[in-house]
Amino acid sequence: MASIGVDLRRLPATPGWRTPLVIIVCGCLISMLTFGPRSSFGFFMQPMSRDFSWGRDVFGLAIAIQNLLWGIGQPIAGAIADRFGTVRVLSVGALLYAAGLIIMSHSSTPLALDLSAGVLIGFGLSGASFNLILSAFGKLLPPEWRSVALGAGTAAGSLGQFVFAPFGVALIDVFGWHTALAVFAAMMLLVVPLSLALATPPSEAEASSAAEHQTMRSALKEAFGHRSYVLLVLGFFTCGFQLAFITVHLPAYLVDRGVPVEVGGWVIATIGLCNIIGSLSVGWLQNRMPKRYILSALYLIRALAIIAFISFPITTFSAIAFGVVTGLLWLSSVPPTSSLVALMFGTRWLATLYGFAFFSHQVGGFLGVWLGGIVFEKFNSYTPIWWLSVLFGVLSALINLPIVEAPVRRAMAQPA
Repeated sequence: MASIGVDLRRLPATPGWRTPLVIIVCGCLISMLTFGPRSSFGFFMQPMSRDFSWGRDVFGLAIAIQNLLWGIGQPIAGAIADRFGTVRVLSVGALLYAAGLIIMSHSSTPLALDLSAGVLIGFGLSGASFNLILSAFGKLLPPEWRSVALGAGTAAGSLGQFVFAPFGVALIDVFGWHTALAVFAAMMLLVVPLSLALATPPSEAEASSAAEHQTMRSALKEAFGHRSYVLLVLGFFTCGFQLAFITVHLPAYLVDRGVPVEVGGWVIATIGLCNIIGSLSVGWLQNRMPKRYILSALYLIRALAIIAFISFPITTFSAIAFGVVTGLLWLSSVPPTSSLVALMFGTRWLATLYGFAFFSHQVGGFLGVWLGGIVFEKFNSYTPIWWLSVLFGVLSALINLPIVEAPVRRAMAQPA
């Protein structure tokens, strides 16, 4: 164990087999595997609801719980990863995720669905999602690799969405939703060996400066007393609201409007494919222009795209076009958000501080999915939620503009 600790401390100078390229490839594979299945859950809503005579609010509540617990667990998982290293957190998260998928495949009551798709997968995602991958990239990679790696890690999640959306639809059509979930669970186990490439040193091995000796409590007090961080956290709420609502409810919305179910699969896949371009482009662009302007533009354009989508007749062409535009903006807010956290506060507590920002994202996700189901059951329409998404997009575009892109000012340590 001592030799492992030494290797971790010397990683930047003598990386051994864990070169920057290996770290990025393994991290991207984990992002793809963990983001893919959860982005396809919208296709399970109709067959499961039909088999058990559930309303959409039942399935919506389970996925809403998942989003909320993912958000609650994220800062906890980030703090554990910051304190003890990334491998344990990724491995436990993957096992919880796989267990949740298996139990979900046998869920026949709303309570069982809440516990599996909601609780287990929610906490599993908090320990195995791309958020920890991005934090590990920030700790392990040299500065010249980070911006591109953050974009690549986010894009990999979108590649998972592109692959798993049509793959999930095909599995459901050919083998049924039970088998589809079991296949997803088996694939989740691959995360455990891949996580070895992302081993980060525990906090004792990291601390080499006064800033790195900062306690977690002090880091949280500093962050939540910093106006720009609070604005960043508030703006990230909208991203979660819009993404979760679209991921879960868009396939059913398209079917309601007379579009074949297969088209819904390709729309979600198109979003994932185009977000690869969007995330990589933003990863490159954020080195060349202020990140706050990028975030503001993303939220505003997303709101305008929703207005255009719901204002015209829904056809296969308009659905795919919406998928293209939405995909370019989908997770593109993640690289500048995580980069701003690292810029403001450094990488010592990056997983923890980004975890709290992501909690805001997931509170938005909880409300997007949950309210989507409730509003549809009450009004037989998703229109109010679409317009609420537009409002949040405009507000977030404004909220991000005053962010100051600079390291937080800390008191200089005085000699004894």
